[in-house]
Amino acid sequence: MTRILRTAIGSIALVGLTTAAAIAHHGWGSYDANNPVTVNGPIESLKFENPHATIVIKGSDKAWTATLAPTSRMQSRGATADIVAVGKTVSAYGYPSTVEKDEMRAERITVDGKTYELR
Repeated sequence: MTRILRTAIGSIALVGLTTAAAIAHHGWGSYDANNPVTVNGPIESLKFENPHATIVIKGSDKAWTATLAPTSRMQSRGATADIVAVGKTVSAYGYPSTVEKDEMRAERITVDGKTYELR
């Protein structure tokens, strides 16, 4: 009986951890892939941390928060923190959020004439 109870408690804990991880990492369903946008301007801020790097771009009409790729993918593709540094001019192509105003998921960015694919 004790073994069965321990197995059941372990299974419940595993389900709880899996659910928490799924909630912590958002899906991409809240972005409008039918209406892509391109935002050009200087990078105002950078968070180069997991689960995704983010930058704030001062566009021509407003500031946009661009969700980039995970830092490991950014680094493996050459888009290090030095490349997406504050003050650099960037062009970000991606999909606007349907939930968060002025937020986008960037599919690719161009910095200093070089394009980095993020997906």
